[in-house]
Order: sequence, then C-alpha cells, then structure tokens
Amino acid sequence: MPVYEYECNDCGKITETLRRMNEADEKIACTHCGSTKTARTHSVFATGTTNDAPSMGPGPCGTCGDPRGSCGV
Repeated sequence: MPVYEYECNDCGKITETLRRMNEADEKIACTHCGSTKTARTHSVFATGTTNDAPSMGPGPCGTCGDPRGSCGV
C-alpha cells in the first residue's frame, strides 16, 4: 500500500498514512488537531545511486549481438 500525505486546512500540518489506492481521496482526521478538514497533497520523494558498483561497460550490439558493443552496422 502506498503512503499518502494529507494537509490539514485548520492547523496546516501534514499527516502521512498508508491507504489503498481506491481510498486515497477520502478525507482523514488530522493526527495533530483532530480536524477532518484535510486534503491529499503531492508527495515528494528522492532516489539515490551509489558509485560503488563496478562499471558493466557497453551492452551487446543491438544489430548483430556482438558482446563487444556496437558493430557500426
């Protein structure tokens, strides 16, 4: 189940909750003030990569399948 964020229209704080996708737009009670005047907000997320993985080099040629890379065909 995805995590959704809801902003309270009374206190302005964000509440996060796990919900089914078909329940995402239903109102919830604010966990900070108890108000039910909440609205789903757009969530922000980040991803990262590491440089610890060794380089795999080029993949096989898409034309001839040569494992050394592109054959220039």
